[in-house]
Amino acid sequence: MDGVELHYPEGTLPLPVREATVGASGLEISRLLRDAGYVTLDPGYANTASCSSSITFIDGDAGVLRHRGYLIGDLASHASFLDVAHLLIHEALPTASQGEEFARSIATRQSLDKRFDTFFASFPRDAHPMAILAASVNALSAFSGEGGASVDVDEITLSLLAKIPTFAARSMRHSLDQPFIEPDPERGYVENFLRMCFGTADGKYQPDPDVVKVLDMLFVLHADHEQNCSTSTVRLVGSSQADLFASVAAGVNALSGPLHGGANEAVINMLEHIARERLSVQDFIRGIKENHSGVRLMGFGHRVYKNYDPRAMLVKEAAREMLTHAGKSDPLLSLAIELEEAAVADEYFTDRKLYPNVDFYTGLIYRAMGFPSRMFTPLFTVGRTAGWIAQWREMAADSETRIGRPRQIYVGAGERAYDGAS
Repeated sequence: MDGVELHYPEGTLPLPVREATVGASGLEISRLLRDAGYVTLDPGYANTASCSSSITFIDGDAGVLRHRGYLIGDLASHASFLDVAHLLIHEALPTASQGEEFARSIATRQSLDKRFDTFFASFPRDAHPMAILAASVNALSAFSGEGGASVDVDEITLSLLAKIPTFAARSMRHSLDQPFIEPDPERGYVENFLRMCFGTADGKYQPDPDVVKVLDMLFVLHADHEQNCSTSTVRLVGSSQADLFASVAAGVNALSGPLHGGANEAVINMLEHIARERLSVQDFIRGIKENHSGVRLMGFGHRVYKNYDPRAMLVKEAAREMLTHAGKSDPLLSLAIELEEAAVADEYFTDRKLYPNVDFYTGLIYRAMGFPSRMFTPLFTVGRTAGWIAQWREMAADSETRIGRPRQIYVGAGERAYDGAS
């Protein structure tokens, strides 16, 4: 298709078509304001493509998620998180030797400048770990001396992949008033992270291999998700030629909201509210339908998935396995399953395409691992960092990248005469 023709009151305008490899193609509207005097209005950018990308493909109607062509289920089942990070950033799964070198390069960069000890000590104990994490990433260029326009992007890539788990672990231990555990370059990526979170001064703590495996899979499931809020933020900030540190720090802040990365913490809060108030699932669902104040179904629905989130199915099974492995039951898991079953059998929710998303069960797994609820979003951040880096690098290398500058429809007052102070 060469293009389409837009008819507007004053004339017509040809709109070239940008063909997609798979999925929806795009209409180029860059000349619409200049040639026709119009802008488009698309609240939330629900139907606006801000870039062309070869990293991640989502078909929300079919419940499909692929990274560089690979189905998320295949990657989650067979690839490690660092394999997937390499795939996203370097466009291919690593060979055995490449994977070893990639892991080693990250492991040797996990330690922090000693001045970060003072930096962390300056935060109050009740500071949210995401606030500490965002500030840490933003400060990293200053501590490392790696900021500026002539930076080595490959070095910063390795530094961020290495240090964000260390920041996340330290933010947790700081909030719990526990001494920091230094990273061990001889341990695997996820094993080392768990050790920094839960390690003991005597050095006897050994992460459970099954817990390591499940957490590694969760990092894979969170690694990238196309042009979501935080990823679009990373690209928008990066379009000003802000460096990778500043752009990723902006992504951390965007991820912290309860409608984005904070959703899994909000799910736990919702389930605890139901249990604490001794509400039945049907009473809770009735409150949602009747729009009762403060009653909201968290962890259901998605901006792009109009079917079951393919990641949610993997996470639900992992939640069952995690609790079985731990040899304990979590009443909130039983409540979550009951709530899901009631919602997916109710036309009120299915007609609105409201199905569980990846956040609905992840918090239950993190609880079973021993993480406090305020750490759920930092855990999301550790995984998503790989995608942010890949997206920023793609944006920076794209000759079509321009500084982001959305338009608006002005609806305020017209010109008014200034009559002096009232």
